[in-house]
Amino acid sequence: MDCDTARAALSAILDGETPGDQHEGDAVHEHLLTCPGCAAWHARALELREAALASSATEPPDLTERVLSAVREDGRRQEVYAESLLAGRRRILRIAVGVAAVVQLALAVPALLTATGITDFQVVHTSREMASFDIAVAVGFLLAALRPERAKAFVPVAVVLAVCLLFSSSLDVAQGMRALADETGHMVACVQAGLLWLLGRTAVRPPRPVTA
Repeated sequence: MDCDTARAALSAILDGETPGDQHEGDAVHEHLLTCPGCAAWHARALELREAALASSATEPPDLTERVLSAVREDGRRQEVYAESLLAGRRRILRIAVGVAAVVQLALAVPALLTATGITDFQVVHTSREMASFDIAVAVGFLLAALRPERAKAFVPVAVVLAVCLLFSSSLDVAQGMRALADETGHMVACVQAGLLWLLGRTAVRPPRPVTA
C-alpha cells in the first residue's frame, strides 16, 4: 500500500467511515507501523480533529445585550441631534416673533399718546383705538416669544387678523380709497401670523399629568 492510498483510508476512518474490507484495514495498520511519514500525518490529523471538536463544543458569546445597547445609544444620539436642531429653530423663531412685537409696539405707542397734525377728533379717536389694538396684539406676540408653549393659543387670533386686514385692504385698493403702496404694511401681520404658527409647531409642550 502506498502513502496516498493509506492517507485516504485514514481520512475516511477519521470521518467515521470504515474501510472496504478487513484486508484493507489491516494493510493500512501495517503501513502506519512501517511509514514514519504517514504515522506523523495521522497523529497530526488526530490533533486537528480534537481541536475542532473542542472549539465546536464551546458556546459562542452572547452579544444580544451589547447589540441592543449599541442600538439604544444610536437612537439616543439621533434624538439629541434632532432636539438640538429643533431648539435652534425655536430660538430663531422666538427672536423673530419678539423683534416683530417690539417693532409693532414702537409704532403703536406714539400713535396712542399723540395725534400730531390731525384736527378731526373722530380720526384721532379711531387712530388711538387702533393703536390700543396693535399694542394688545404686540403684547400677545411678546408673551408667545417668552413662553413658546403658549404660542399655539395666539395663532387663530393672528391668522384671523391677517386675513381680515388683507381682505379690507384689497377692498380699499379696488375701490380707489387707498393706494397699493399704502397697504403693504399689512403684510407684516401675515408674516407675524406665519412666524407664530411655526413657533407653535416647534414649542416644547409640557408633559400631561398622569391620571388614573
